[in-house]
Amino acid sequence: MKRGTGQILMLALFVAAIVSQGLAQENIRIGVVNSLVVLERSTEGKRIVAQLEEKNRNNQQRIAKMDDDIRQLETKLNTQRLTLTDEALMNLSSDIERKRTDRKRYAEDSFREFQELRNRLFTKLQAEVKPIIDQLGKEMGLEIVFDLNNSGTIYFDSKIELTEEVIKRYDASKAPTKK
Repeated sequence: MKRGTGQILMLALFVAAIVSQGLAQENIRIGVVNSLVVLERSTEGKRIVAQLEEKNRNNQQRIAKMDDDIRQLETKLNTQRLTLTDEALMNLSSDIERKRTDRKRYAEDSFREFQELRNRLFTKLQAEVKPIIDQLGKEMGLEIVFDLNNSGTIYFDSKIELTEEVIKRYDASKAPTKK
């Protein structure tokens, strides 16, 4: 079992134990939010997804251009191998290897930068949504709110679903203020 899955399972068992003990004493009020839906449907989430898609598209275009440059040099090497001098062959081979190295470095760097950007943007969104969820939980008298995307939830009653209200309030909090 993966470490993350084990932790989720342990958390679920712990919550189940607490809930089962608490049910004998009182009803525990629970809510759920699907953070993935908040990301997909909120105005800010859509902006983040579009920004990440644009970054990824630009990276892929640059890598495709680098691949094309390498293929052109390889074609030149293969078609002119018999007519080029030894020095020209060595220079062309060196250029190909340098471009392959540059491409590999760019791919690794752009992937790392993309991951860092994604993490930074998702963390910012989560930090902005958390107070909204906290306030909504207090207003509804909830003791606990789960994230469906990260909780391993198998079943829940849709009456405890808070996602749409979170999206509505989050969008409202990001809307330009009228003067």
